[in-house]
Amino acid sequence: MKLLSDALIAQLSKMELTAKQIVEGFLVGLHKSPYHGFSVEFADHRQYNPGESLRNVDWKIVAKTERYYVKRYEEETNLRAYILLDHSKSMFFESQYGSKIDYAKQLAAALSWLMIQQKDAAGLVTFNHKISSLLPPKAYRSYTAQIFKELLSLKAAEKTDILTPLHQIAESIKKRSLIILISDLLEEPEKIISALKHFRSQRHEVLVFQLYDPREEELDYKRETEFIDSESGEKLIINPWQIRDEYQVQFEGFFRELKNACHQYQIEYQPVSLAEPMEKLLFKYLSVRKKGL
Repeated sequence: MKLLSDALIAQLSKMELTAKQIVEGFLVGLHKSPYHGFSVEFADHRQYNPGESLRNVDWKIVAKTERYYVKRYEEETNLRAYILLDHSKSMFFESQYGSKIDYAKQLAAALSWLMIQQKDAAGLVTFNHKISSLLPPKAYRSYTAQIFKELLSLKAAEKTDILTPLHQIAESIKKRSLIILISDLLEEPEKIISALKHFRSQRHEVLVFQLYDPREEELDYKRETEFIDSESGEKLIINPWQIRDEYQVQFEGFFRELKNACHQYQIEYQPVSLAEPMEKLLFKYLSVRKKGL
């Protein structure tokens, strides 16, 4: 029995080629992952030797026993990364810049391809109002085919509730990992931050890519336009020029609030315009991240 059709194989091959092209040019010869060495697990204690650094002294043990012990850590060889991809209805918004979901799929494919090529482990979790699929992180190359197949199958959901699935995902990941969230985050900022804080409380490192369409930012419609809420179906007919100034103030405030909150909780935040070439986005992000390690 043939599990994969010729058409699906062609789609998977095309996605893998796209992912490869996105990252290949500026990562040639880079063997050590810019994420490598992030995941560090506590191993045990040993007695403190006079004269050495006090940096890893376990002060709780000192307080209890009045004896000095040092924490020893075991650095893992591979990073575990979970790519969390939102496929709620708003992610299927489309304009002349393309659709958010297509950009998100390409970004997820590029990141997973990159990490697995560098012998890090990448997994994929897709969600809307619930978790729709979960592929745990693995580091072997053929695993990208499973990830890409899942990406290609994504459909818009009838309902949206990013808060519940994000809390469920945070609760389910036990080992310290890199969490990469790809979403337009069209939800109340307080709810979004509460979910992201849950990951931080579990000692995960968190990176957020918030996608937006330039038309959402500029509201550059020239005539009376009917807007339809992708989640509720509610319709509203307005003259965009009458509300554009106030709308842009609210739009900028929304992004600023998320950025400030992420900075407060040491969450990396990357707003992403669909007009930005992905090669530029990844180069900018990986360059900054590499310098910080």
